[in-house]
Amino acid sequence: MSAATAGFPHDFAPRLPPKADRHTHLEPKIPQATPLIVETDSNPGSTLNSESRFGVNKTVAVIGSGISGVCAAAHLLKNGLSVTVFERSNGAGGVWKFDERPPEDPPYVYRPPSYGDQHHIPSRAVFDGGDADFSNLEVRFAPPSPCYVGLKTNIPTPLMGTTLGNWPEGSPASVSHSAALQYIRSLAQRSGLDAVTEFHTRVEDVRKTSDGSKWRVTTLALEIEDGILSARFTQKVRDFDLVVVASGHYNMPRIPQIEGLKEWKDSFHDRVIHSKRYRDPEKYRDQNVLVIGAGVSATDVCKELGEVSNKTYQSTRNGRFDLPASVLPRNAVRVASVEKFVPLKAKIEGEEPTLGKNQPIPGSIVLTDGTVLQDIHQVVLATGYVVSYPFLPQFHADTAVDADPNDELVVTSDGIMTHNLHKDIFYINDPTLAFIGVPYHVATFSLFDFQAQALARVFAGRAKLPTQEDMRREYEERVKSNGRGRFFHSLVTPGHEIAYVRDLAEWVNSYVTETGGEPMPVHSEEFLKEYEVLKSRLRGLYPEVAKNDGELQE
Repeated sequence: MSAATAGFPHDFAPRLPPKADRHTHLEPKIPQATPLIVETDSNPGSTLNSESRFGVNKTVAVIGSGISGVCAAAHLLKNGLSVTVFERSNGAGGVWKFDERPPEDPPYVYRPPSYGDQHHIPSRAVFDGGDADFSNLEVRFAPPSPCYVGLKTNIPTPLMGTTLGNWPEGSPASVSHSAALQYIRSLAQRSGLDAVTEFHTRVEDVRKTSDGSKWRVTTLALEIEDGILSARFTQKVRDFDLVVVASGHYNMPRIPQIEGLKEWKDSFHDRVIHSKRYRDPEKYRDQNVLVIGAGVSATDVCKELGEVSNKTYQSTRNGRFDLPASVLPRNAVRVASVEKFVPLKAKIEGEEPTLGKNQPIPGSIVLTDGTVLQDIHQVVLATGYVVSYPFLPQFHADTAVDADPNDELVVTSDGIMTHNLHKDIFYINDPTLAFIGVPYHVATFSLFDFQAQALARVFAGRAKLPTQEDMRREYEERVKSNGRGRFFHSLVTPGHEIAYVRDLAEWVNSYVTETGGEPMPVHSEEFLKEYEVLKSRLRGLYPEVAKNDGELQE
């Protein structure tokens, strides 16, 4: 039995479903339900905010209990909706929930975004095993986040507050992952979310019922017998009026398709990892490490290795969001992108070979500028993540490209953006489906809280959406201005995050007189002052921001 499946019955081995069954990943297969667009008005230009779709007491499924899910669920409850939160792990916290167990390795071949990071587990399965086997089962069911031992917030805490509660008095500007986790869980507790959250429950499939009136949500729950290393999986199917996707960015690792990489991985499995599996720098003491990527996570890894590694090489394609080489530690050097991993010097037969701790991988790496790296002990792929919502397969198109999606798709084969959302929140064709946490390069906690406030007012019927025609027009204008791709959701340009929140507030507050309730606030003066400091820092980190007077340009 291979290392990847040790301790598991054969049925638990990860497998890709046949192409015909790819859409559900369920066993048994869920019957195909109806179409993507649900019309409730004969006039396609009429408002989509009819009382039949939104209003207090409507049922809402919230997928995920990281900061985006906690904010969404809390504000929905405050606005009188009936909320159920589904969280596949054993507690709230999302990316800030540290688990010393890394997730299993993803395949080192192209895998379409619709597969996500969830391993197939048959419904109604029963498991009995030892401690290690049971731990592996939990990891397979709910892959841990990329949180590592030294992870800290990189946005000042004054910019990371929410209207649900303040950070503890005296909190430093940068806090540990444990402090961030405690803050998120305190918000969940004080908002009453513990009573409405189903932990160890992952969402397998979300689609419209046959009459188009509700969303049918299929879940798989890991039910653990107290005090006994025994578990069973139970599938449930429930209907909801509304659905909020708050599953985060950091789930499905993006594995670059570089010549020879898979062969290196196959031969020296533990020496080549994606940064989602990175936990502690001690493993890399006195070794030569190649880190591929130059974004925030890649640079954080390089900084941690600065205390322990012999030499760190940071490979970059000189992307627009690369951090400057000046922030690297003294034992790190910036190098060109990787062209190929040269086949190993000698063909390895049989099982995975064992290398001594100080023995480098017996191969070389060719960079695009002709440089050849040798004596590399470890490779860390800090290459980001694929946008993926595996429980919404009908909105994925694994063959469509990002440059040419249709009006129904949410994710294309590139997996680099979330398509067809109004204000990065509401699915334009059917806004009873919404997303919280899509924007990035933002003060996440704060921005997701503002998004959640706007969402809750719409779902409660206290604010009205524009017509579908107007939402589509606004979206297409934004596509024309920003272009499709990774930058589409970025609010890194100084002032854009502030303007985004003000736009949301002006829109929903225009209905306060008509529908009642408290107006949605905007950023405080304290936030704006801290934001100006951060903006100055951004100009230093992102040269394009500075040279274009604050505007990132293509």
